[in-house]
Amino acid sequence: MPNRLRHETSPYLRQHANNPVDWYPWGEEALNRAKQEDKPILLSIGYSTCHWCHVMAHESFEQPETARLMNEDFVSIKVDREERPDLDAIYMEAVQALTGQGGWPLTVFLTPDLKPFYGGTYFPPVDRYGLPGFPRLLAEVTEDYRQKRRETRSMADWLTSQLKQSPLRASGQLSDADSLRLALHNLQAAFDQTYGGFGEQPKFPQPAQQELLLRLHARGLDDGALAMVETTLRQMAAGGIHDQIGGGFHRYSVDSQWTVPHFEKMLYDNAQLVRLYAHAYLVTGEEDYGDVVEDTLSYLFRELRAPAGGFYAAQDADSPGGEGAFYVWTPDEVKDVLGESEGELACRYFGVDEPGNFEGKSIPTRRRKAGAVAAELGIDEEELRARAGAARLALLASRDQWPRPGIDTKVLAGWNGLALSGLAEAGAAFAEEDYLREARELASYLLAELFTGGQLLHQVGKPAGGFLQDYAFLAEGLLDLYGATLEGEWLTAARRLAWELLARFWSERDNCFYDVEAGQQRLIVRPRSLHDNALPSGASVATLVLLRLAAIDGDGERRRLAESALAPLARAGTRGPLRFGYWLCAFDFATAMPQELAIVGAPDEPGTRELLAGARGLYRPNLVLVGQEGSENSPLLANRLGAAPASLESEWRGDTESAPTAYYCANFTCLPPTADSEELRRLLGG
Repeated sequence: MPNRLRHETSPYLRQHANNPVDWYPWGEEALNRAKQEDKPILLSIGYSTCHWCHVMAHESFEQPETARLMNEDFVSIKVDREERPDLDAIYMEAVQALTGQGGWPLTVFLTPDLKPFYGGTYFPPVDRYGLPGFPRLLAEVTEDYRQKRRETRSMADWLTSQLKQSPLRASGQLSDADSLRLALHNLQAAFDQTYGGFGEQPKFPQPAQQELLLRLHARGLDDGALAMVETTLRQMAAGGIHDQIGGGFHRYSVDSQWTVPHFEKMLYDNAQLVRLYAHAYLVTGEEDYGDVVEDTLSYLFRELRAPAGGFYAAQDADSPGGEGAFYVWTPDEVKDVLGESEGELACRYFGVDEPGNFEGKSIPTRRRKAGAVAAELGIDEEELRARAGAARLALLASRDQWPRPGIDTKVLAGWNGLALSGLAEAGAAFAEEDYLREARELASYLLAELFTGGQLLHQVGKPAGGFLQDYAFLAEGLLDLYGATLEGEWLTAARRLAWELLARFWSERDNCFYDVEAGQQRLIVRPRSLHDNALPSGASVATLVLLRLAAIDGDGERRRLAESALAPLARAGTRGPLRFGYWLCAFDFATAMPQELAIVGAPDEPGTRELLAGARGLYRPNLVLVGQEGSENSPLLANRLGAAPASLESEWRGDTESAPTAYYCANFTCLPPTADSEELRRLLGG
């Protein structure tokens, strides 16, 4: 018989609706029962595209005897971490404090008053991998809870006290470039010089840290920063973490060479990588980076686009054929689609061979140089690329007929805010109007569906209020869209979100952002996530948003609040840049010499668009850009509206109106205004 989860909308919870476990969703019914019956809570947190969540479900939650132990001795609660990132943050921190590591599935045992006293991640069905079998663990936890109540309460109180400690304390004034040099040095120490990325395995893309390196290069502190980014982006683009056939990136690589991925695909990874590759293109002019942006966005539109608008959250690692089965090939399968000759070419180009690189099959890669493959086949490189491109499309069409991985159909505000940033930045970098059109449509949809009555909802179709990351990520996306178009409605919406963000999540007493609004019921602490991991922290993005808006509006109060949030990071961030990459991007903005550009002219006028294209065709991450729509009170526009010099009058607009004009100031010095996009690029250093 289906359990209570059959009534939930979360794909992850519904995956467990037919377990023999008496699951509850998080809510008053479960929490009250735990108190009334004095039973410990077994809290299981995961998400629908998590492979090891599926494994534990099959090995334990689908087994009648294990379910019996859970039903007799616990109140079992299932939580989708993407619906409740606040609960995930609290109890993940508890498990990390207890075990030194975290991940999903997250398995936590709580007292009836919600204090954690034991936990871990995946547990096997029998003793294995140095872990206790889950049935044995259940019996031991039950025994401890009944017979060692004092010790259990002591552990719960200690873990809860750890969660309540302030994670960082202020360490003085904001520093200067020396701090960023130290951050660069520490990134270099962790960098894999051969394959890029940081550390060994598993290896994550970490776009926030790569964005920081691009900023350090732009700031003139390079010392290898750009080379680190390029090594990483090329190796990722050539590896199995990049879906060579269908586009887009998998979540992470289980090896250090980016060859064998953990096969789920997340919206947030792909959105951030679109922006990163677009920025790298602006810095280097490398056409291959543009190809990666194009095929990643094609993947998002093809697989994750929701019919009503917005993007779905993720695509599963598993399909009916098993983990990764949708993405792997044998040479015979390739040749069945393409024929012998074109199949052989494709196998060489995409590294499909015997015995393969994953369980007897091949995850396509592009490790070999195209020139070497072309020489082997006796053709030139241009012909090879053309034929390989045609082969890729044929393989994709064939693959689309295979049993497909599932899609998590949640449309989340924050993750779609990241997608908005990616679309806007790609549209600006490549002067691609189709991307900007999609960005406008996405922004309009999210504001209409999710931002009502001053409150931003977390998820389309659910009334629950948003979290800090929802407000911050969407506000940043709107700012990026404003910077790409100079259309004032997006700046106005970003300001509204920023004011709500401050009112709901900023604590003047503690000088910090919290992840949830004050007064939330049934939370043992008010969570505050600081680290920039696969997702940047909501606090770091909020801080950069406030700094950008303060620079546009001349708002000293917002800058003061942002600097208050940054102050604790002056030391911790530079010493541990792998955990504070986006914080350091905000730090770079806060300490950079001013660069200000005002473009006076209607956004839809050709002259305005040309000037904007001239500016956005360069990578200037700390440039404060304003247009005349939505910024009328900006100090950057003071005495400039309608005041272009006579020498810049536009004949095509008539004698009485001025040409669209750009005013650029850098390092406290203003340069002559210009109506010429090439001249503007020269002034900007392009």
